[in-house]
Amino acid sequence: MAIDFKDYIASVPDFPEPGILFRDISPLMADGKAYGAATDAIADYAKNKGVEMIVGPEARGFIVGCPVAYKLGKGFAPARKKGKLPRETVSATYNLEYGTSTLYLQKDAIKPGQKVLVCDDLLATGGTIAATIELVEQLGGIVVGTAFIVELTDLHGRDKIKGYDMLALTQYAGA
Repeated sequence: MAIDFKDYIASVPDFPEPGILFRDISPLMADGKAYGAATDAIADYAKNKGVEMIVGPEARGFIVGCPVAYKLGKGFAPARKKGKLPRETVSATYNLEYGTSTLYLQKDAIKPGQKVLVCDDLLATGGTIAATIELVEQLGGIVVGTAFIVELTDLHGRDKIKGYDMLALTQYAGA
């Protein structure tokens, strides 16, 4: 019997501010069977892509990407915020609703030609994932896919990652 991942996503109104309906994956992570099924689904997708490395942006990309990397016996590289990585890095800046943010990846995290899967908990506007893809490509990696537990379709994040294959375990439109 297949798991309906939406049964494990909590909808929290007015968080982090009024008018926002937050999709919380905490209940999914708290249920071993559901978390395992989500990890397995993403790992199966990655296997079919010949993935050699997993990259996830801070911090929830770690929650999704690390168990997938473990399941596949592959490495994981974190895309972090400023000042969090101790060695030489590359950076990519992206737009937020009010301002910009920057992600960093260590220069030796990806080998040229390496097939990479970019994972995160949620695809919203796509800025974070587009920046993570940019980091991988700066290092010569090949992004063969992206994977998410949740996609918020009304925010059109797919538009920012056109040309990249994508897996979303659940989708939500509107509130």
